[in-house]
Amino acid sequence: MSTKSYLLDTSVILDDIQNIVYLYQDGANALFLSDTIIDELDKKKELMNEMGYFVREFFRNLYTPEESSTTTESQQFQGIDSDNVCARSGGSGGLAPTADNKFAQQTCSKNNDYIRQIYFIHNTHHIPITLIYRPHYEIPHQDHSLNDTKIITIAKDYNLTLLTNDISLKIRALTQNLNAQSLFRDRVENPEKIDFWQSFEIHKDENLSSLEANEGFGKLKNWSLLELIELDNTDSSMYRTGKKSFGFKIDGKCEIANLDEIISENKPYITPANLEQKMLYAMLLHPKNLISIVTGATGSGKTLIALQAGLSLLKNGDVEGIIYLRNTVTATDKEAELGFRKGDESQKLSYFMYPLYSAINCMIDKLQQGSLAKRIEYRGEVKSIEKMEATEYFLQKHKIEVLDIAHARGITIANKFIIFDEVQNASNATIKLIGTRVGEGSRIVFLGDWAQIDHPYLSKFRNGALSLLQKATSDDMIAAMQLRQTIRSDIARWFGDFE
Repeated sequence: MSTKSYLLDTSVILDDIQNIVYLYQDGANALFLSDTIIDELDKKKELMNEMGYFVREFFRNLYTPEESSTTTESQQFQGIDSDNVCARSGGSGGLAPTADNKFAQQTCSKNNDYIRQIYFIHNTHHIPITLIYRPHYEIPHQDHSLNDTKIITIAKDYNLTLLTNDISLKIRALTQNLNAQSLFRDRVENPEKIDFWQSFEIHKDENLSSLEANEGFGKLKNWSLLELIELDNTDSSMYRTGKKSFGFKIDGKCEIANLDEIISENKPYITPANLEQKMLYAMLLHPKNLISIVTGATGSGKTLIALQAGLSLLKNGDVEGIIYLRNTVTATDKEAELGFRKGDESQKLSYFMYPLYSAINCMIDKLQQGSLAKRIEYRGEVKSIEKMEATEYFLQKHKIEVLDIAHARGITIANKFIIFDEVQNASNATIKLIGTRVGEGSRIVFLGDWAQIDHPYLSKFRNGALSLLQKATSDDMIAAMQLRQTIRSDIARWFGDFE
């Protein structure tokens, strides 16, 4: 296998530091970083969000050879082969190791580049990375994309393959005849075709054991959504009676869900509007369902039904509260930088909590319409973007907490119903960060619209929502549903289909 040499762009590291392990391939490939990329990462390490956390995590795992050699006695580290690296740029090797420093710093005479080998140490992996620092770039002055130009220059001079998930940088590199690639380890083609519904015909005189013996049923994963179509027969023919029942495959068995009975027993503030919403409500209430991914366009009822399921679990004593998380990435912000908004943390977060407040206020309106007592209880103004008196009271009464994702690290969330909204704007690393915070007695539902991407390095073929959907197609631990029906105005529906 021929060795490939990759210059890693900032976007690849921010996507997931596990990309470094994946790319190294147990020594099959060589990895490089330039000073520009280090500078870009350094500027983000102070961000108080998940991006800042991942940058700090990356730097925490970097060691010099001297530090690395004292970290483990069994690992033998070698100095960088500077002649080989410099030869790529047409230069020659510089300083040789000395008795005092066997890991001496190296230079390439052509551009006076400083070359240093560092190590990325993560779990059991000790991965060498060549750091190239150029003190002066001989490029014309430019107001835009200066860093991109520097990165491309290093990749060219050292004959490296530029690896970037920044599409504009990739295109700029390709136009200069530079080998540039993207790392899309979890790209999902045709996500709209992912479907968890399965239909079966079953005679009215047969019991569920006959269905469970069906070969097709046996191949289904747990939490498959089942539509059972009733059959009957005359002496000469078989026909459909028009009756249907619905349920889930759980632990290899078919479990019928009497949807109307579930709704009647739990009495949600707002009745689910269609079959999808009823199935979602029943799925989220099921005691064996600990992890769910639910996708759908705006107006499909994701947040509303998830919140109502959480309220029912709270009322039934299954959880002690509700945690609402939402990725603080917007269509106008390149990154999630809460610090630039006015107010304290709660006021800053309120800008991003519109879906939650919208769902709550929909419930408050229904309660106020139902009785004078509720109008008195939920007194005050209701507003969707900023929390006003009635909305604040609802949050406190129902033990609903809003949490910034960046502040979830280092804590354990136990005995809560966790709603992670806008998961399509989360990387796999962010999902892992939150998932590892879930403690005993908690359950989590991820919500998102995989086609509505605001994150700079993600797309509608590759994002957190799709990663979870793909996982749900084969993993029995996670339940999933794609909501296809939307309840929107004619104007919203028209723009939703706008091409």
